[in-house]
Amino acid sequence: MAYRTSESRIERDQALREHILDCALHQVADGGFSALTMTSLASSAGIATGSLYRHFPGKAALACEVFARATRVEIDSLKTAFFGQGDAAQRLSRGLTQFAARAWQSRQLAYALIAEPVESEVDAQRLRYREAYAELFIRLIRQGNEDGSFTVYNIPVTAAFMVGTVAESLIGPLSPQARALRASGLPSESLESVTRALTLFCLRALGAKEPDHAPL
Repeated sequence: MAYRTSESRIERDQALREHILDCALHQVADGGFSALTMTSLASSAGIATGSLYRHFPGKAALACEVFARATRVEIDSLKTAFFGQGDAAQRLSRGLTQFAARAWQSRQLAYALIAEPVESEVDAQRLRYREAYAELFIRLIRQGNEDGSFTVYNIPVTAAFMVGTVAESLIGPLSPQARALRASGLPSESLESVTRALTLFCLRALGAKEPDHAPL
């Protein structure tokens, strides 16, 4: 007779897996993907190292899940901002401001998601989710063309350009070097100046009317 796993056992395993992922995400938020090891994770999760391998075949698979989980949160947040109230230009400004602010609040995690050198499997996830971000920009730009906010002719290419612009503009301010400057009290870019420059650049690139006051 084949052994059948009980529902309670399945629920316990799922709860443990979620606990492991939560602990892993905290490690990445504290020290990046380079700080995520199976040994340290087992210790923080309060389980034996061997138990991790019942849920994840190795660090690369674990890191991929952590990356996907954290990135989906950011995509959902940006989607809400992009498709809320206001015309497309207003929603773009609101979404970029929110995205930058969220990155600023968790700079180590944001840098890890955007630019930290990672295993090839995680890098493949990064490319996949850049396409998901691009889909949001495609939808928003189309709406902007329709409501007169934007004048864009090649929407898919422009959307990809927007995703790259947002990522590249944040890499420097979120980098370990920039964080070290701020920690030492030396001058560095502020959230407000980075957000203002990013938003104005994107609005101009999409042919939007420049706001009377630069957004913060």
